[in-house]
Amino acid sequence: MNKQEWNQIVARFPQPSLLQTWEWGEVKSRHGWTVDHKIWQNDAGEVVAAALLLAREQVIPIIRKKVKILYCPKGPLLDWDNPMRVQVLQDLQQYAIDQGAIYIKMDPDLVVAKGFEGTASFMPDPHAINMVRRIEKSGWMLSYQQIQFKNTFWIDLKPSEADLLANMKQKTRYNIRLAERKGVQVRQAGIDDLEMIYAMYAETALRDGFIIRPKGYYMDVWRTFMEAGMATPLLAEVEGQTVGGLFLFHFSSRSWYIYGMSRDLHREMMPNYLLQWEAIKLSKQKGCDTYDLWGAPDNFNETDRMWGVYKFKEGLGGKVVQTKGAFDYPASRFKYKIVQNVLPRILAVTRSIRRKQIQNELSE
Repeated sequence: MNKQEWNQIVARFPQPSLLQTWEWGEVKSRHGWTVDHKIWQNDAGEVVAAALLLAREQVIPIIRKKVKILYCPKGPLLDWDNPMRVQVLQDLQQYAIDQGAIYIKMDPDLVVAKGFEGTASFMPDPHAINMVRRIEKSGWMLSYQQIQFKNTFWIDLKPSEADLLANMKQKTRYNIRLAERKGVQVRQAGIDDLEMIYAMYAETALRDGFIIRPKGYYMDVWRTFMEAGMATPLLAEVEGQTVGGLFLFHFSSRSWYIYGMSRDLHREMMPNYLLQWEAIKLSKQKGCDTYDLWGAPDNFNETDRMWGVYKFKEGLGGKVVQTKGAFDYPASRFKYKIVQNVLPRILAVTRSIRRKQIQNELSE
């Protein structure tokens, strides 16, 4: 199967994921993962499920051995009402066993609720919640280790631009207009801007206290998707000086805001609001009907570290979408328990090292 054939399959599903595209597999294959593509067909030969699968080996200090882990990012893709789901889940379990993996992780976009508890917009989906129970009964377990965000925001792009503005909070509309009045300009960036974009992203990570990967990883992701026509970086400028940016990914009927960056310059001009408005308009121009703002709090209260992010994205007219997050199937339960106990410590050390590396990068 080639790139075009695979992406056509992925695009046909109701919730096509960027992380299931051929390009995502290409990137991960250059950063320590091996890639496999699986499809399931019904009796008529129609593809009813698909999964991009990633495999990686890593050394676990306590047992001093390499172990293999498998991951299906934002997949598998399927209609969860289709009885074929039973076969898909069983095949993934058997695949993990055949590969000698200690576990396989999947985090499908199985939406269990829109909105959140205690609000008028909260709409749980009993059918999806029941489906989660069925998945657990089939041998999978809700994971303690999330890789992607469990929850996110979606903006329905089908309304007109005027209606999209009307759906935003009044303060958000005001800030967009303020940025326009103050002369903030937004332009589409190119490959030549990537070095500067990464430096701004590293600055943002250090300021806001989150950890990012090494520079080469982002340059690879950004370049790969830009060259495939599936990503457009947007930069906000004030009098020719770059003050903020975002990467807009677009594939099939969806767009995603995954990476955002800003400087401590001219923040009073609200460039990030205008960036998002331009991303929304560009998404519509690309034919997308859903804009995924990529990330929401795990707990919807003011103590959550992402509460400020929640307020910003809500202001844009985003609607909360909840999933149960990742599921694990432990092919080796003993080793799985060891890894789950050790992994948080390994990640803590890795984050500490990476934080110092970012500081060094910015001081050079």
